[in-house]
Formats: sequence, C-alpha cells, structure tokens
Amino acid sequence: MQRFNMLKVMRNMPLLILMVNTFIALVGVGLAIPVLPKFISEIGASGKDMGYLVAATGLTQFLFSPLGGKLSDQYGRKIITVIGLAIIMVSQFMFSVGTDLWVLYLSRFIGGIGVGLLIPATMAYVADVTTLENRGKGMGLLGASISLGFVIGPGIGGFLAEFGIRVPFYASALAAAIAMLVSLLFLPESLSKAQQHEFRNSSLEQNGMVHDIKRSFKVSYFVLLLLVFTMTFGLANFETIFGLYVTEKYEYTPKDISIIMTIAALIGVIIQALVVDKLLQRFNEIRVINVCFLLSALTMVVILLSGNFLFMLMMNILFILFTSILRPAINTLLSKMAGSEQGFAAGMNNAYSSLGNIIGPSLAGILFDVSFNVPFIFGAVILLGSIVMCVAWNQKARQNSDFVLILSGKSKLVKER
Repeated sequence: MQRFNMLKVMRNMPLLILMVNTFIALVGVGLAIPVLPKFISEIGASGKDMGYLVAATGLTQFLFSPLGGKLSDQYGRKIITVIGLAIIMVSQFMFSVGTDLWVLYLSRFIGGIGVGLLIPATMAYVADVTTLENRGKGMGLLGASISLGFVIGPGIGGFLAEFGIRVPFYASALAAAIAMLVSLLFLPESLSKAQQHEFRNSSLEQNGMVHDIKRSFKVSYFVLLLLVFTMTFGLANFETIFGLYVTEKYEYTPKDISIIMTIAALIGVIIQALVVDKLLQRFNEIRVINVCFLLSALTMVVILLSGNFLFMLMMNILFILFTSILRPAINTLLSKMAGSEQGFAAGMNNAYSSLGNIIGPSLAGILFDVSFNVPFIFGAVILLGSIVMCVAWNQKARQNSDFVLILSGKSKLVKER
C-alpha cells in the first residue's frame, strides 16, 4: 500500500511541479497591482503609468509566446520551463531594486518574456502527458494554478507590502529561483529526443512569429483563441481597476482590497479544482463556456450596485469562480482540436491571452479617468460579445463531423479552415 502511494505521488509529481511553476509566474504578474500606486507616487509618475506597467508584461508575453511554444516543441518542455523561470526571477529582482520608472518598465518587459516562454511549454507538457479523456482534469488543475496565481497575486502583494513596499518582489524572485531549481532537478522531459528532432527539422516550425500569428487566423480553433483574448481582457480589466475603483469611490484600504482578492481567489480556485472536470464531463465545453461568459458579464455590472464590503467580497468570489471555470474549459477544447500541434496551439493561446493582458489594463485605466463605472460596463459588453461569437462559431463548426467527434473526445484531428 505504501509502495502504491509512493508510485502515485511520483506519477503526479510533474503536474504538481507545473502547477507550482505557473502559480509563481502568474503571481508575479499581479503582485505589483496593490503597491504600484505607492511606487508611482514616489517617483512622480501618472495614474496611466499604472495601467501601462501592468500591460507591459503582456506586450512581451505576446511577442514571445509563439516562440515559447515553438522552442518547447524543438528542444523540449523542461529546458524552456527552466529558462522561463530564470527570466521571471531576474525580472522580479529588478523590480524590487528599481527606483526609476524606466527600470520598472524594463523589469515588466523582461517578466513578460519569462511568462511567454513558461506558460506555452507548461500547457504543451500537460497535453503530452494526458489523454483526451482526462485532458479536462489536467487542464483544470493547471487552469486552477494559473487563475489562483493571477487573482491572488494582488492579494499577496498587499499583505507582504505591510512589511515593506519592496518585500513582495524579493519574495517572488526567491520563489521563482526555488521553482527553477526544483524543475531542473525533478521535472522529467515529456518529449522524446526523436520528437524534438522531428519538430526541429519540420519546415513548418521554421517560420517566424509573424507567420505564426497569420497562421493562427486560419486554424480551425481561431475563435477559441479570440475567446482566450476576451476572457483575459475581462479578467485583467477587472483585476486592474477594482482596487482603484473601491479606493476612489468607497475609500477601501490596501488591506481591505487584499482580503477581498485573496479570499475570492482561494474559494474560486478550490471550487474550480473540484468541479471543472465534472462539469466538462456532464456538459460539453461549448455550453460551459457560454454560461460562464454570461455570468461573469452580469457580475461585472452588478458589482456597481453597492460598496458594502461583504457585497464586494461576494461579487469578487463569483467573478473569479466563473472566469476560473472558463479558462480550463477553453483550454481543454483548444487542446483537443490542436491534435499533435500542442506547442503551437499553447504558444498562440498564451499570445492571445497576453493581448488581453495588454489591452485590458491599458484601456481600463483610460476609461477609469472618464468615469469610475465605465471600465466595468465596457468589460461586460466584451464578455457578452464573446457569447455571440462562440454561438456563431459553434453552429458553423457542428456542420463538420470531426468537430462533433472532438467534442465527444473521439478525435485528435486538427484542421485548417
């Protein structure tokens, strides 16, 4: 019995390591949000710089995500994972010691490179080691760690900032360093040397980023990539502006904001880890995606009705829950449709996600200057528009018998439109 438990732990070790890695990476993205206002006031920057600093990571993440997916195909998931964590470590250390605005921007740009390499390699790794039948569970667990890291990052930043404004970034750099060493020592490679050699010799894989982006317009899962963008746009919009909104309108403290974000993230991710696989098995991914887009959009509007602390906490829990279910549902269907091109699909997934992380915070900051309520309303409109897009795509795709087989978990085909 003891031997059986040990073998089970060893089999699950790679997934556990990947979950910790993605959690650390996404924590680093959101860590700065609650402390940026103080950073900005100290160096005399403007409010718009806050949105731009949050978006800076998304810019380089977008540029390097296709490369991350491609390199993980050509040289293995493990080495790209380790390199990504090393870059994130450098980025967080730079931010912790930076005193000029340009250093903070450079740090965020470098961090985006690390995330752009790490996440596609991680998603492709999960696809390598799971079957179509348990892909939803693997992506659900990975999605839980991504969601937890992204939404709890501001909460952790707020708590650690009580010990010093730079402490969160020192802690994040140390965590990335530890994760890098653990991955280097204990994470096995999921691609064989023969598979890596085949990808390196493939003419398709030798094309550049611009070609990859253009090619993403033609793959059968292009609409899913757009849904990744709109989902991330809504989440980044919400996470970036929520703290400013409740501070300016209801005089919440950084500690209040941290408590709300942390509790909401923990509850949302726990529920996600428990129910995502069951939801995807009982209902197909399309139905789950549409319902979660609808409920998350409604939550963004309803949150404007009251400034009560418990009400805000409940709305955050609901929003994080819906978006936490949404992410693995999209990722699972996308991975099923990608077939053997997991690295490319994961790279494009992360690229479109990073676009949401660029445009969401930037536009939220601009709209917030117009009115406190406008960013939430605009974000809700984008999420509702996603339903229309998904329904139209689903109706067209169902004319293809291969798509029906994919939804039922009986096909690995990937086709271009």
